[in-house]
Amino acid sequence: MKARAIDVRHSIGRVLLSSIFNGGKKLLSKGHRIEGDDVRMLESEALRDVWVAELEEGDVGEDDAVLLVANHIGNGSLEIRPAVGGRANLFTTESCCVLVDSELLKKTNSTSALVIATSRNFSYARPGQRVSTIKSAPFAVTKPQLESLLSLLAENGPVLQARPIRTPVVAVLYSDPGSGERASRLFGTILGQRLEGLGNIAGPAVNSVEEELAVADALERLLKSRPTVILIASTTSPAGPYDVVGRAMERVGCQIERFLAPVEPGTLLLLGYKDDVPILSAPGCFRSAKPNVLDFVLPPMLAKYRLSSWDIASLGQGGLLD
Repeated sequence: MKARAIDVRHSIGRVLLSSIFNGGKKLLSKGHRIEGDDVRMLESEALRDVWVAELEEGDVGEDDAVLLVANHIGNGSLEIRPAVGGRANLFTTESCCVLVDSELLKKTNSTSALVIATSRNFSYARPGQRVSTIKSAPFAVTKPQLESLLSLLAENGPVLQARPIRTPVVAVLYSDPGSGERASRLFGTILGQRLEGLGNIAGPAVNSVEEELAVADALERLLKSRPTVILIASTTSPAGPYDVVGRAMERVGCQIERFLAPVEPGTLLLLGYKDDVPILSAPGCFRSAKPNVLDFVLPPMLAKYRLSSWDIASLGQGGLLD
């Protein structure tokens, strides 16, 4: 693209490089395509020349460029909505968990041609929520720049996935050394509010005294309901995966995936899997409505994404919530 000043009389059909002001009054905006009435108005304001942007051979207009990229950066339950000024937005079409490849996002944003902004990795998105914006450099990008970016996305993409959350079931085990009913009284209301914020997804709940055999028996009963995830709302903090809750999880055949999360509040997270069902203990987090580790890990679990130990390790940046 090149910029040049031309006579107002010859400017019809051209695109303004910058906004035009006269005496502090804005006459026309940057990016405006000049029409006959504009020429007459500019002449009446005693303006003789205007700066315009001209596409050169090999240039791709900003609107076309962002739409091409928007079609390649994401997959899942998404729709593209063009916006003015070389911009395109991605919106969810149903309840989703947003998955973001942060390394690929950094690579795509290292170009000077376009930039991409997304929601946080593992965040929950309501239907119709904007989860990404693609913005072009003003007016145009060069074809080689665009082709390089599209090639990067084709080889390594997508940058973003909107993984749908469809009819999930969250089972809850309330446990306490004295009485499971005590844990239910302490945690039930707050936990219910958090689950309601994720689409009213509460499922079966049982109470258990916090002893290995009793917790294991309660887990077995909940597993028979085939839940999407099981939450263990315990009033005690585990000393590690070999404490009462961890031993009970292993007793029912659970594979321990991770103990400790770099998220505060929520460092004492314990995550395991019984086949494809995640079982999660996050002591203290169930009694608080404030942001904590549950807000990071529940959306991907509800979308049936298998969180790994590495995924949890990656939560440290931005994990200080309190």
